[in-house]
Order: sequence, then structure tokens, then C-alpha cells
Amino acid sequence: FVVNDLPAQYDLQDRRRVYKILQESGIAMPRYAIYNDGDEPVEERHDHIRVAGVEFSKPFVEKPVDAEDHNIHIYYPSDAGGGSQRLFRKIGNKSSEYSKEGLIRRNGSFIYEDFKATGGTDVKVYTVGPDYAHAEARKSPALDGRVNRDNEGKEIRYPVILTAKEKQMARTVALAFKQTVCGFDLLRANGKSYVCDVNGFSFVKTSKKYCDDCSHILLGLILTAVAPDLLQNSTKLPLVEPVQWVGDESENEIQLRCVVGIIRHGDRTPKQKMKMEVFDEKFHALVRKYGKDGKKHIKLKTPSQLKEVLGIARYLLNEAEKGNPPVREEIYKLERLKSVLEMYGSLSGINRKVQFRYCCRKGSGYARNKKLASPPPSPDAAPPSTSSRVLLLLILKWGGELTTAGCAQAEELGKEFRTLYQDDDPGTGLGILRLHSTYRHDLKIYASDEGRVQMTAAAFAKGLLALEGGLTSILVSLVHTDEKNSMLDYSSNMTPIMDSVKARLHQLMQVDEDMKEEDMLDVAPTGTASLMASLRAVKNPFAACKLVHELVWSIKNRLDARIAKRGSSAYECNLFHGESLILMAARWDKLAKDFKMKNGLFDISKIPDIYDCVQYDLLHNRHAVVPEWQELHDIISKLADVIVPQEYGMTRDEKVEISQAICSGLLRKMRADFNHNVAQVENEHRLNPSYYDGADSPYRHVRSRLYFTSESHVHSMLNILRHGGLFPDRSDAVWDKALLELGAVPELNYMTRFVFRLYEDTSRPIDSDSRYLVKIQFSAGAQRWDKIQAKRSTEKAFRKSSGGSRRQRHKLRVFLETPTLAQQSGLDAELKEGEEEDEEGEEEEDGIGRGGGRGGDRKSG
Repeated sequence: FVVNDLPAQYDLQDRRRVYKILQESGIAMPRYAIYNDGDEPVEERHDHIRVAGVEFSKPFVEKPVDAEDHNIHIYYPSDAGGGSQRLFRKIGNKSSEYSKEGLIRRNGSFIYEDFKATGGTDVKVYTVGPDYAHAEARKSPALDGRVNRDNEGKEIRYPVILTAKEKQMARTVALAFKQTVCGFDLLRANGKSYVCDVNGFSFVKTSKKYCDDCSHILLGLILTAVAPDLLQNSTKLPLVEPVQWVGDESENEIQLRCVVGIIRHGDRTPKQKMKMEVFDEKFHALVRKYGKDGKKHIKLKTPSQLKEVLGIARYLLNEAEKGNPPVREEIYKLERLKSVLEMYGSLSGINRKVQFRYCCRKGSGYARNKKLASPPPSPDAAPPSTSSRVLLLLILKWGGELTTAGCAQAEELGKEFRTLYQDDDPGTGLGILRLHSTYRHDLKIYASDEGRVQMTAAAFAKGLLALEGGLTSILVSLVHTDEKNSMLDYSSNMTPIMDSVKARLHQLMQVDEDMKEEDMLDVAPTGTASLMASLRAVKNPFAACKLVHELVWSIKNRLDARIAKRGSSAYECNLFHGESLILMAARWDKLAKDFKMKNGLFDISKIPDIYDCVQYDLLHNRHAVVPEWQELHDIISKLADVIVPQEYGMTRDEKVEISQAICSGLLRKMRADFNHNVAQVENEHRLNPSYYDGADSPYRHVRSRLYFTSESHVHSMLNILRHGGLFPDRSDAVWDKALLELGAVPELNYMTRFVFRLYEDTSRPIDSDSRYLVKIQFSAGAQRWDKIQAKRSTEKAFRKSSGGSRRQRHKLRVFLETPTLAQQSGLDAELKEGEEEDEEGEEEEDGIGRGGGRGGDRKSG
């Protein structure tokens, strides 16, 4: 009797043979292509390669064909930071390391395949015959390269339950490779499972139950083949492990089932844009080169493309110095284009892009020319002339990047977030780490397609799960980009109604007299406390805007004087995030010119931009600020507290309509997240308690879904809670008080968050409406300048939790925490269908509240 076929094991030494057998056997595997040394070279572009006619976009995996060579590389896209993760045989506590090198290897034969985001987990499957499979999960070496080991120095792995499909895959692998005792690697991604490697003879060394199972099964298989008459006297175990429903063993306590968080991104640089008319033939040639199929609008963002634009700018500036022939482009804009593209000394992984668009002049602005033919077909053809009013417009966009302070904010919040989970060590947050490491925590993190949002999510995950290393590998492995569903990106469907709201708001804010109470209610029909307080502080909106304009001009003039004094040193990038004094002055110059329109009125849509810039410079460039900055902050913050929330609707109906359009996809997903738990849907990614006795509650399981997004979604979520009619049929004192507290919040700053926690009270009947409890926590995010200037530290700019557990119970009990709820009294009543309940001795709850600085004491209410 042959346990493992020896000749067949030669197939396992060559990954090409392994993949061929897997493919012929119909086993799901990542899409792949093979490059053999001596074949036509792999075509390598910026963020993709072409191998044997098959194209792979980054991230992708590069494996040597030799199965004994464990030097596997994962290449990352530039918008995630670029570079590669290099895996190798474990050396101490390291299994991989990050490298900035992003070019593929050119010596040797390799298999290239699609990278599968598995949530930072690999599954090892061990078969004993075709009808038995044991699975263990471990932290993926591609995540941060750190190997988790136990006290005996062995890599920590946890048994997990296989689905029926995965067990069928295990059976097929054992039969196809003729290996009774066999191991293979399983990737779980997007609800599907893939085999990515087969190891041959391997078994679990640390599980006594597995060893017992393995010995009995092998005994049965051998006796069946060579001595069936002895089989009846042997102890025989079931050869197929039954599929288990993993429930909760607790019967008389409230259990956390699901956590859903909606979180705004962290601190960012100001978003900036510059438009300039370009005439040189080199720009037109660039449009022809990248504008395939006669496109008149192109977007350039790769390093090689931006390098071409930079080269043209340098050439024209050099020609301008010579003066022959004259350069038609505006010189100061060419200098700004050059300065922006030269920032940081590198063009990779930076939020900069250049757009070209053929358009026509319309008044003081530009409009797309729908009748315009294709761009000039050849260098000999003349570009559109200015006499025809058709021109080529270059649009440079930069900024909006997550800062180092933003990364620190997100990572610290991730650490604080651990305390939201029921904890064996209250206040430490270690409970969630144990849950996640033992595969009792189903975590998925989603982010919009904006770089700052994705990096915020990655930094948060690093803090939440106590990961090490850079953010690139964490981003690629753990963060899911929401591209198809658009639930985290701004919806353009609401543009007409939002434009109407902004136009009405613009008209109301041009009044050059002190506003009366009725005038304020025209601007803020809902009468929200924070809006009314800000309007009272503003008094005369036109006069306030006039003062803002004067202060912005004064700042701009002071910066120009500094530039003149410093000379060429003003071009040095010695301000925060690699900005030069020249670029800083240009930023304020544009604000000064754009804020006041030619008709003498003020463009209030620029108020949020001015507020962003003044707060950014006060926080990050304090050594460069001028006296006017503080005065400007005092008045612009009040104007922004009015303009920003009112852009998402002025009346209650407008707020609800706009919020529904922006958040409808996210709300549907949240409902599905909660219903997944209420409907008791079995989750396949669970710890297998039959093979693990190291947890006090092995059946416990928590589902977490975290959604990282931008300002529009947090404003919309707040409007839905305040105006969406959550309890239309009854009045509740606790909820009404909470709404008043929400109305007192003036600003939703970076890292604003809503956290919804679903609990199940297992002591109540399964069909009872009161079996489930939802708690909502809210934080207005990072403090702004006027609250933290005494601290002078952006990394500690979090509001510490103030606790304040307030609950009520009807069909769903609701908990809301705001910064001042802890100061309220007499709100600790808990109601059920109008019936009061005593819950004396209820444990205090740690809340994340309005943030917390690094290393500060934590409060609970």
C-alpha cells in the first residue's frame, strides 16, 4: 500500500507542473501566466506587465518556478505607495520585508499571478486521504512580515472550519496529486477560495486531536487495503468531519455581535488647482500622444507622464530666459507648474495630476467646445488659434494628501477603537486583538478611491490590529476600495439641487447689515443651535466676508515681502510636507483673487477653502505665520460653521433628500451588515473549537465593517440621524436630548466618526423585538486650532472620551454619545414598551467619544 505516490512528488517540485495539474483538475486558482527564461521578455509598464500576451495590473505576485525557492515578490501599484513586498523562508520572527524597488526580476523563470486580498490571512489545509481535511489559519507573511510565535517559539496558527466547497477542493487535490497525506495553501478572497500552492507530504505537529484523527484514518486506509479482516477489530473514526454550526454557548448575557463604523479621513494638505492656457507645440504633441481615438481631454498622473510635462516646463522657462523666440505661456504659472512637479524630489506615489482639455473661452472662464474637432493630427498641423477662441487648457491639481499628523491620528484612533469591543481586560483593548488573532473576528475595511481615505484606513488598521511596518502592504492586503458600488464616493445625482441650495445660500450671505433673528432663520430654517450661534457671531455676513478678504490680501502681501527678502531661498521646500514659501504664497494669492468676484460680491464657496488653509498653516507652519492668521481664523471659522453644513441642504426636506442620495448605498450596506447577524447567517471564517481549547469563549464571534469616507458622507449621516425620523411615532426624552446635543456640534472635523454596535440579549426570546440592542456613538473628530493651540501638537489633537452611557429600549434600543452627554443628569432611564426596568450594577462602558490624545487617561461614564 502506497501512502503518498513518490514519482508524483516530482511534480510538486515545479510550480508549472503544480499549476497545470490544478487547472486540469478544475480547481479554482488565481489567474496566472508563465515566463520561461529565454522567452520573449516581459513587457513592463508603469503599473502593469504583459507576460505571454496576458496583462497583469499591480498588485501582482511573482513566484520562481522552483517550488523550493521561497523568494516570492508582490508588486504594489504607485497609488498605494509602489515598491514590493519580498517574501522568504522565515528568519527568526521575519517572513517578508518591504522594498522600494518596484521593477520585476529579469534573471530566471517565473510565474506571475493576480494578487488576492485575503484580509491578512492565509489558510493551510492538511488532508489525510480524500475524505478528511483539517485547516489552520495564520497571519499572512505579505501583511507586515512579522511572524507571531507562541512561548515555545512556534508560529501561532488557529484551526478554522472549511466550507463544503473547500472540502471538495481538498478531496480533489489529494486525488489529483496522488498524495494521501498532503498540504496545500488556500486563499479566501471576495467570498471565493483559491488554491495557490501544493506542498505534498506535510502534517500538523501541534494538534493532539489532529494526530489522533490522522493515526486512526491511516490505520483504516492501510487495513482496508492490506488486511480488511482486521479492520472490524480496529477503532474507526468518521472519515468526514461534519460541518458544524458554530453558535454562542452563553445564554444569559448581552453579547456584542456587530460593529459598523463610518469614519472621515485624517488631516490632509489643502487641495489646490491651477489652470493655464498653453500654446507650445510640445503640449499639443503630448495630447496627441496620450489622447487616443481623438480624445480632446486627457489626464496624466503616472511618473513618466508627469516627467514629460516637467521637461516641457523646464524647457520653456529656459527659453524664456533667452527671450528668443518669446514664450507665450504665463511665466509665473510655468514656474508654479515646475515647482509643484518638483516637490518631494520624486514623482511616484504623490497626489498630483495634470489634465489637458481643448475648450473655448466663455466670459472670464472656460467652457468645453462640443463642436470642436479632434486635436491636430500631426506636428505640422497648426494648433487651434486664439482668434477662434479655441485653446488648450492645462489643469494642474495637487494637494489633498494625508499628512504625517493624519496618519498618527488614524493609528491612534485605531488603538482607541479596540476598547469598543467587550474586553477581558477592560480599558486595555486586548480583547479585540485576541478575537482577531483567533479568527473569531470577521473584519472588513472599505474606503473610497481617494488616496487620503485609503491611507487613513490603512493607518487605522495598523493601530487596531497592532501591525508593524509601512502602510503599503497593509493597504493592499486589508483595505477594500469601493469602486463598483460607489457607496463611499460622492454622488453626482444631487448636483442640481445642491447647486440650487448653494445659490440661495450665496444670495442670503451677501446682506450688508446686521442679521435679525428672522434673517438668521432664512439661512438656517432648522434653527440648529450651532448654526444660530455662528450666525450671531458673524452678525453682518457681507462685512465679515469683506474683513476676510482684507486679511487674506494682507497675508498674501506679507508673504510676497518675505519672498522678495529671501530671494532664491524662497524656492526651498522647507515648509511642512515639502512646500516652499513660493507655493505657500501662490496658495494664498489664488484665494485672495478668487474670493472677491468682479461684481463686488464674495464667492462664499471659497470660505471652506480659506478655512482649510488657515487651519492647516496654523497647525503645521506656525513658524511661518503672520499676525493676521489668528484674526482670520476667528472669523473664517464662524463663517465655515454656517456655510459647510448648509451646503448639504438648508431646510429639513433638502437635508434628507441630499443625504439619501449621497448615503443610500452605504445605508443599504449597513442594513445588510446588521441583518446578517439578526438572520443568524453562518459565517465560514470561524475558529474551529473542536481543535482549539485556548480560548475561554471559542464560540464567540464578532463581525466588524468599517467604512472610511469623506466629509460629504459624515454630514449626510448626521442629517439622517437628526432629520430622518428614526422614531416618528413616539417622543423619547433621551433621544430628543441627544438630538439637541448633536445640534450643538459646530464642525465635523477630520476623523469624525459614527459607530453602531449591535448587541444580542440571549436571555430574551428569539423572536422578541427587544432581543437586539443598537448603540450609536458619535465623535466630531479632531479638535481645531482654537481648541489645541495651547498644546501645540497635532498628533495629540483628539478629543478624549467623555463616556455617557444613555439607553432606551423599544423595538431597537438606541445609545448616542456626544461630548457633553456626560455632563447631563437624570437620563439613565431605560424603557421597554413604556415599562421601566432597573439595571443596577450594569458595567460602565468605555467610549471613544470625541477622540483622545496619545497616552492620555481614559474616562468612562
